[in-house]
Amino acid sequence: MVDTPAVEEPFSPASGRTNPAKKETWFGHPRQLARLFTTEMWERFGYYGMRALLTLYLTKHFLFSDQQATGLYGGYTALVYLTPLVGGFIADQYLGSKRSIKFGAILMALGYFTLAFGGSAAKPIATIDGQRYEVVRDNFVDRPTSDPNEARFIVDGGQKLLIRGNDDGSVSLLNNGQEARRLAKGTVEFGGERDPLTLTIMLIALSLVSVGNGFFKPNISTIVGALYDQGDRRRDSGFTIFYMGINLGSIGGQLLCPFLADWLGWWAGLSLAGVGMLISYALIQFDGGRLDGYGERPADAKNRDVAIYICALLAVPVFVFLFSNLMNATEAEPGSGFIGYLASLPLMGKLLFGTFIIAVPGILAWSFAKGTKQEAQMMTAAMILIVFNVFFWTLFEQAGSSLTLFADRNTDRSVFGLFAMSAPQTQNFNPISIVIFAPLMSLLWLGLAKRGLEPSIPVKFSIALVGVGAGFLFLVLGTTFAGPRTIGRLASGGSPAST
Repeated sequence: MVDTPAVEEPFSPASGRTNPAKKETWFGHPRQLARLFTTEMWERFGYYGMRALLTLYLTKHFLFSDQQATGLYGGYTALVYLTPLVGGFIADQYLGSKRSIKFGAILMALGYFTLAFGGSAAKPIATIDGQRYEVVRDNFVDRPTSDPNEARFIVDGGQKLLIRGNDDGSVSLLNNGQEARRLAKGTVEFGGERDPLTLTIMLIALSLVSVGNGFFKPNISTIVGALYDQGDRRRDSGFTIFYMGINLGSIGGQLLCPFLADWLGWWAGLSLAGVGMLISYALIQFDGGRLDGYGERPADAKNRDVAIYICALLAVPVFVFLFSNLMNATEAEPGSGFIGYLASLPLMGKLLFGTFIIAVPGILAWSFAKGTKQEAQMMTAAMILIVFNVFFWTLFEQAGSSLTLFADRNTDRSVFGLFAMSAPQTQNFNPISIVIFAPLMSLLWLGLAKRGLEPSIPVKFSIALVGVGAGFLFLVLGTTFAGPRTIGRLASGGSPAST
């Protein structure tokens, strides 16, 4: 959950400004850091609060299959990481950081509030041998946390047949506790009838958040970097404090948004994310002049604000199209191999994979052809780290998708019998661990450095990858303790099938 900052040009005597680090301070840092810290905290509150709910919202309210829901989630997070490249460039060349932040905040707030309009829940259906059947639910609760007594029935010829998932992937239909029919794995497909207008509104909401994030995320850290003279030793610790705001906001959002969603409904949890985003906007918009002179429009840039805002809004339907394509993606045919897998990727997947395959060797070739030997070697090291960074974030982002589904369906979330966590709230283990262990790790590295034993950055990176991989091995171990009541779940909708 640590975000890499973009760095703005440092202060120079020609700027005509006084370094705020030499004026009033906040814990020994420029006072402006406090406002940026709080702004980022509330933005991350909204972002991670919505992220905690998104996969369950898609599988439980909209009744998407796991493949569709995780595909949408993956496409959304991919755009969240990609759009800052464009947003940072636009800020540097035309808008300036502050205008970009405020515009991005408005779009993200609109996205969260729009997402909160979920309409009525999708109607569950089952398709068996090409024939559709009505599915009815007892004890159904349209919330992140389902009623443990929820049961689903297929209506066949006036009979209500209880649906039960089996360990081998088959599905049993029970009549008065006796198996009336067993459906082999893959012969039954569970889904939902969704209102097309409601579905479109949801995709527009995700697109607004994706575009808004591109304007907001890269530019607030740019202003943080501009608070310090080049060579100021407080700069690194300033970013450490700034990152603490990220994790505190994440903890709050992933705790309170799921709580409200369980208490009042999806709309409440998602609206709270929007409220957090509005607070973040207000902190920048009404800064009382505290940020004057920082993140302003470049002096030689023409005012193209309106054109940029229009183009940003025109990107929304493009993103909606990409999300729609993701929803309709199909799995590769068994035995088709890697080529078959690539062919089955949705349009966004093909574009991202193609860009990655071309960009990495292309950048290396350019650095060897145009740069010095030292620059080429440094770029090679950077590309190696970037490649493995992809693996890290691929595993990390399972927290909001597959691991949330696992926590919902296969995990006893009772904490020593005192209270129970909801599945979205389990995503808080990451930011809480960062808040607790980051200072300890910092002391460890400092102690090793004094002894000349501190590992290099690539070694630290490798240790992190090993740790993430080990975490998934423990998850595999955990699945062996899942009993029949927790493992027999339906693939779509995320609700338990009664035993």
